[in-house]
Order: sequence, then C-alpha cells, then structure tokens
Amino acid sequence: MVDSTRSAGDSAESGLVAAGADSVAAFDEDHKTFMQRIQHFLHGNPAMVPVIILIISVIAFRLVAGERFFTAFNLSLIIQQVTIIGFLACAQTLIILTAGIDLSIAAIMVLASVVAGKAAVMLGVPSVLAIPMGFVVGTLCGMVNGLLVTRLRLPPFIVTLGTWNIFFALVIWYSGSQSIRSQDIDKIAPSLKFFGERISLGGAVFTYGSFLMVLVFLVLWYVLNNTAWGRHVYAVGDDRDAAELSGINTNRLLLSVYGVAGFIAGIAAWVSIGRVGSVSPQSFYDANLDSITAVVIGGTSLFGGRGSILGALFGALIVGVFSSGLKIAGVDVIWQRFAIGCLIILAVGIDQWLRRVSA
Repeated sequence: MVDSTRSAGDSAESGLVAAGADSVAAFDEDHKTFMQRIQHFLHGNPAMVPVIILIISVIAFRLVAGERFFTAFNLSLIIQQVTIIGFLACAQTLIILTAGIDLSIAAIMVLASVVAGKAAVMLGVPSVLAIPMGFVVGTLCGMVNGLLVTRLRLPPFIVTLGTWNIFFALVIWYSGSQSIRSQDIDKIAPSLKFFGERISLGGAVFTYGSFLMVLVFLVLWYVLNNTAWGRHVYAVGDDRDAAELSGINTNRLLLSVYGVAGFIAGIAAWVSIGRVGSVSPQSFYDANLDSITAVVIGGTSLFGGRGSILGALFGALIVGVFSSGLKIAGVDVIWQRFAIGCLIILAVGIDQWLRRVSA
C-alpha cells in the first residue's frame, strides 16, 4: 500500500516537473521577439540564408537590369559560369566544416588537368586511363595537405598557402608553361571535353558539367546528413578535442576529408577542360579565393561545425547572379568586385549574428 502511494506520488511529481518545463519552454517561446524567432530559424537552417539572398538578388536584378537578365538563356549561362567555382566550393566546404581552409584547391585542379591532358594528348595514354590519372593526382595532393595538417599539426592556412605555391610551381614545370590547344584535344582525346558539351532545354543552355556539379552537391549533402562520416565531420569542426574524447579518430577523418576534397578537384579538372576548351597552366589561378567566397556567402561558418553543403552551391550562384546582373546593367568591373566584397562582409556578419543564438 505504501509502495503504491509512493509510486503515485512520484508519478505526480514527475508530471508536475514535466509540465513546469513545458510551461517554461512555452513562456520563453512566447516572449521571443520577431527578430529572435528569425535568428533561431536561420541558425537551425543555415542554407536558408543564401536561398533568401539569391531570391532577392534575382528579383532585384530583374528590376534593375531588365528583360535581358531574366531570360532562360542568361540564367542558364550563369550556371555554366559558376560550374568550376561550384566544384571547388563543394570541396572547400568539406574542409571549412572541419574548421580548416584550403588555399591550394585551385592549384590541385590545374595540376590534375595538366597531368590528364598531357598524358592523353602528348604522351598518347588512352583517355580511359589518362582521366583517372587526374583523379589520382588530385586525391594525392589533397592527402599531402591532410598529412601535413594531421601529422605535423600545422595550421591548415599555412600548409595550404605553401602547397598552393608548390603545386602551381609543379604545374609550370610539368607543362613547360605550354597550353594544350583545343584542336589537338579534338583530334587526339575528344573525351577530355565531354563535360563541355551543351544541351538546350526550352531556351536554356546547359553543359553536362553543370549537371555533374549538381549531382556531386546532392551526393555530398546526403553523405553529410545521413552517414556517420558526415556527422563526424561536423563534430570535429565544432570541437576537435571533444570529438577525440568521444572516440572519433580525428586524424583519420581529417585525412579523408582532404583526400575527398582533392578527388573533387580532380573531377573539376576534367570538367574545366571542357569548360575552357583547352588545358592552360595559367587558368583559374585565383579560383581558390572565389571558392572561399562562395562558401562564406553560402552560410558555412569559417569557425567550422556549422553550415550546409548546398549553401555553397547557392553562394556560387549568388556570385554569378551579381556578376551577370551588374555587367548587364553596365556597372564597371571595379564596382562588381566592390559588391562581392560587401556580400562577403555581410555574410560573415550574419554568421556572427547567428552564432550568438543561446542554446
């Protein structure tokens, strides 16, 4: 009898505690301001920030630049123009999510394209072997960065700043500062330009490379959100020491992240040959900075642990929309760069605002 009474009392007490907690939560929710509600929503859905900015940008340039901007052909052209930056931003996002950064990602891509192009056109290696050689070079370069970061515990910024120069030096040395012409590629290894081929859909013109870019983003979005590896990437970026204490092999994870980023750069190398139509050792020299721009505007925190891979895609599109819209509106190139710079500062400011959300 006593036990029954005690159990009933404990249940009643638990119910009162739960009800009290619910009341406090409801009270806090009711007393949030409109801006606080927005802040909490965007904090939980980081990809929504670039989506909103992208929609506003398209509407604004439709009003400012007129009909020439808002056509199926021009909008599809924007997607073509940001394809390479999109690939690099995809790779860059993986690294930034771990609280790192890769200043060498564009150099890795160019080196992979030179290796694949020279092997196929100059050395006579079949394309079916030459193209994977570019993938291997990209992966190995990424893993070199990963080894320096994990084994020597060097800052990613310093490591990739150094390898950026090393990889570009290797590009110049291996290529002899000579480009591989489009005519030679068409004659000997036309499959190198496969992802530059275009198809028309209702007035819009897309390349196969653009479709592949979207596919890579979707695959990585699924991996980051539905696999243990993806959850570990966020955990390491949020707090590496805590991730180690929880049993995550952080060195192995970081090595895999840099390796995957290098592999994506290898894929981008193949796509870039089709995009440019040739293999040039001087192409995309500053694309690493453009990739960081896309990631930051896309809402991924430079402090790691927060962001969405799809945000980088939207970030790249935002840069493309601004560049195209301002160009059609007749704005000088200087002010186009000025506008992109303002976007970067705005994106970082929004990130800092969202990080102040209380737990």
